[in-house]
Amino acid sequence: MAVENIFEYATRHKVRFPFKGNLSVEDLWDLRVEDLDQIFKTLHAKQKQSQEESLLNTKNKEEELIDIQIAIIKYIVVVKLAEKEAQKKAAENKAKKQKIMAIMAARDEKALENSSDEELRRMLEELGES
Repeated sequence: MAVENIFEYATRHKVRFPFKGNLSVEDLWDLRVEDLDQIFKTLHAKQKQSQEESLLNTKNKEEELIDIQIAIIKYIVVVKLAEKEAQKKAAENKAKKQKIMAIMAARDEKALENSSDEELRRMLEELGES
C-alpha cells in the first residue's frame, strides 16, 4: 500500500496504536524514536503471534491492520531519523561557517595591522575621518 494510502486508511478507520493507552496517528509524530520502536516491537510480536501457517495465503482484517500499523511506524521513524540527521548536518555546517568567518576576520585584522602608516591614513581619509 502506498504511503498516502496507509495514512488515509489509518485516518478513515481511526486506527489506534498501543502505547500508554491508545494513540492516534497524529500522536505518533510527537513521540521519541525510542517510543516508536517500542510500539513497533509490540506490533511485531502481535504480527508473529497472529500469523498462522496456511496454504491459502489469505490475510484476515487483524493481520492487515497490523501490517498497516507497522508500515506507519516505520515511515514515521524513517522521517524522524532523516530530520534528526538534517538538523545535525545543519548544525555542523553552521559551526564550520562560523569558524571560517572567524579565520577570515583574523586574517583581515592581521592584514590591517601589517599595513603601513600611510596606508592606514589613506583608509581613514576614505572613511571621512581625518
